[in-house]
Amino acid sequence: MVKDEETPFPEGKLIVSRTDLRGIITHCNQAFVEMSGYTEAELIGQPHYILRHPDMPKAIFKDAWETVARGEKWHGYVKNLCKDGRYYWVYATIILNVRAGNAVSCTSVRRKPSRTQVDACIAYYAQLKQAEV
Repeated sequence: MVKDEETPFPEGKLIVSRTDLRGIITHCNQAFVEMSGYTEAELIGQPHYILRHPDMPKAIFKDAWETVARGEKWHGYVKNLCKDGRYYWVYATIILNVRAGNAVSCTSVRRKPSRTQVDACIAYYAQLKQAEV
């Protein structure tokens, strides 16, 4: 059940996770566990989209995956869904991890977002979602 209740991003924390190339979570830090409301055991092995809030437009994730697949760093604002139905906003940076010339995983680091940017994203994302229908 989705709730219209925001969990504020804690000052000075970074949420870090790693996924395989299919988007399956292979690592998460304690801040990720605390913000998401899931245990580490519940997160590891799950697709990262379990955190996808229904307000997030598909175009944002498409852009993120395409950018990272090109070997470029992706930055953007994401509204994530907590296990209990609340949500939190992050400013995410995603990079492709390359070993010996081969893409092996992705790392995402999320930090506290700018409130001004979040407010702008709320309106923009609503427009993108409406265009999906």
